[in-house]
Amino acid sequence: MELAFIPSPSRGVLYLGPIPLRGYAFCIIIGVFVAVWLGNKRWIARGGRAGTVADIAVWAVPFGLVGGRLYHVITDYELYFSEGRDWVDAFKIWEGGLGIWGAIALGALGAWIGCRRRGIPMPAYADAVAPGIALAQAIGRWGNWFNQELYGKPTDLPWALEITSTADGRVPGTYHPTFLYESLWCIGVALLVIWADRRFRLGHGRAFALYVAAYCAGRAWIEYMRVDDAHHILGVRLNVWTAILVFLLAVTYLVLSSKKRPGREAVVEPGASGGEADGDDEPVGEGKEGESVGEGKDDESKADEANDEAGSAKKT
Repeated sequence: MELAFIPSPSRGVLYLGPIPLRGYAFCIIIGVFVAVWLGNKRWIARGGRAGTVADIAVWAVPFGLVGGRLYHVITDYELYFSEGRDWVDAFKIWEGGLGIWGAIALGALGAWIGCRRRGIPMPAYADAVAPGIALAQAIGRWGNWFNQELYGKPTDLPWALEITSTADGRVPGTYHPTFLYESLWCIGVALLVIWADRRFRLGHGRAFALYVAAYCAGRAWIEYMRVDDAHHILGVRLNVWTAILVFLLAVTYLVLSSKKRPGREAVVEPGASGGEADGDDEPVGEGKEGESVGEGKDDESKADEANDEAGSAKKT
């Protein structure tokens, strides 16, 4: 007998008059705001200007959404382009289906464009927003709860997730809440990056690399628990292989970067601290002082000449 479980919402959308409020989209939006808010605080603490993170996010977020959707559609193309499917559904992002791998990859491209336009080093920006991205993922995973998707194997644990929908071949029952596992894991990743960044003063993209490595370590075992349809390579889910590969790349970057460029960037946003303005004022002050000193010396020379002329006149 099931004594306890996590209930699923009866529907993933509420209507405010004619306007649909979709739980999945709502979670994504909240996650973006949290990521920008925390990233802004960390960016200012590193010496950057307020608002810079949001300005660059204007580039990164749309690119990330497109990248995440592209990855999902490409790796699960049969959901949209096989017989009996409607390819128009590939554009219905509000129904779920964002691949984090594509979101981070294309989102990084958008962030690079924004950083280049502002003259900001991309690795420093990535370090500032890394824990915020992890928190955004933690919040975004609750969108899967609203859609009753991406759950794990059947279980009767007290925290099992109850699935009631029968759409797309779902079988009602209680399953491992993999969305919750990943959400909690992402919160832990965010705390780990914040702690390590303060303890070791990570720079040059190493805080972001730590976030990537830690997330992949958790995603591998969580992905292994899922029972939704997925492509397999050598009997292992595609996303597990992706997590392993990206984990190795992140760890390699951490090691090589720490040896090649230890420490943290001294300046993350040119002119943000006002140092350049102060530097421009100093030569002006020195020039003025130099002029006043020079003028004083000229006056003394003229006075000496006048005294000499007076003495010569007396002798004559």
